[in-house]
Amino acid sequence: MTENVNYIYGVLLLHSAGKEINEENLKKVVEAVGVKPDEAMIKSVVSSLEGVNIDEAISQAVVAAAPAAAAQEEKAAEEEKKEEKEKQEEKAAEEAAAGLGSLFG
Repeated sequence: MTENVNYIYGVLLLHSAGKEINEENLKKVVEAVGVKPDEAMIKSVVSSLEGVNIDEAISQAVVAAAPAAAAQEEKAAEEEKKEEKEKQEEKAAEEAAAGLGSLFG
């Protein structure tokens, strides 16, 4: 799995450098990081990206990740509120117990 990621990173590096994404360039990038290139994988990656607008694909991926982050923040806020409520209930119980103790004091 991690080997496949090297090819995607290679594509992103080529794209950010403004270089053409082709088999030769991708092979050079993969070799430059010390990975033995898999010719079949290179062909597969390059052919699957034909006609793909990489900038658009990246922006859609970032937008898709944003709602997930918001949901995590909301969940953390709910847990914090729950903990605060539990603390308040515990404090009220302690105060009630202290009040009962003074009756028998």
